[in-house]
Amino acid sequence: MPISVGDRIPEASLKQVDTDGAKDVSTNDFFAGRKVVLFGVPGAFTPTCSNNHLPGFVENRDAIGAKGIDDVAVISVNDHFVMKAWAGFTGAEDKITFLSDGNGDVTRALGLDIDLSKGGLGARSKRYSMIVDNGVVTAVNVEENPGEAVTSGAARILEQL
Repeated sequence: MPISVGDRIPEASLKQVDTDGAKDVSTNDFFAGRKVVLFGVPGAFTPTCSNNHLPGFVENRDAIGAKGIDDVAVISVNDHFVMKAWAGFTGAEDKITFLSDGNGDVTRALGLDIDLSKGGLGARSKRYSMIVDNGVVTAVNVEENPGEAVTSGAARILEQL
């Protein structure tokens, strides 16, 4: 069952990409005492993720921050090397926190995993966005079609803040 409003983000380990590579971070530590917008994408460098979903959050980062958000983070079932390359390629490493869920542990725990094997992508994440306040989900938006970034886009998050 997918995570919903009022649920706590499950405890799991991620890799947080930074200029030196990546560091291990637990979800408890990452979300503790902060208000975070988290958005999940099926894959770094994929067309909708790179051309529609991520750019909306990059362009609206300041407006989102002005509404009391401490951080905006993107998570994908990609290894941290890919996430670091994507952060650099997009130029978003100073605006967005890039999180690697390489094994899909967090994605499965959230109930937001999807099998995209027919498209050659394997087990991935549904496209979503959420607002997390001190580890508790206060809003969640999941796309019905992974090729769209409307329900889970930055404009929707801004409406919810």
